[in-house]
Amino acid sequence: MILRRFALRAVFACALSASTLPALAIEGRVSFYGAENGQARRHTACGERFRPAGLTAAHWTLPCGTRVRVTDPATGRSIVVRINDRGPHPRLRRELDLAQGAAAQLGMIARGVIRGRLDVLGR
Repeated sequence: MILRRFALRAVFACALSASTLPALAIEGRVSFYGAENGQARRHTACGERFRPAGLTAAHWTLPCGTRVRVTDPATGRSIVVRINDRGPHPRLRRELDLAQGAAAQLGMIARGVIRGRLDVLGR
């Protein structure tokens, strides 16, 4: 019940945050999450079904629907993902959790966690 309320509040917060964001660049740790532990059957904080193969990501504070370019400086690869979930928790000291499909396109599956650059592109 508490999780349902949290998810409902997150959906409303995503819907109400239609303002555009200023250009923003963040550097930090980027990880990924996928279909383990039944996550493929759950809904994201923004109300849509989680798709492990999608080009989506989770961020603790960016509004739902925000597009972010993630660049791996070690390889030079970059992808554009859409924020559709909340996480990782700030105590983990990670900036972003990518869906497994986005992590595969970035080439970071074997490494697990990378040091990356995030460029917020807006909605």
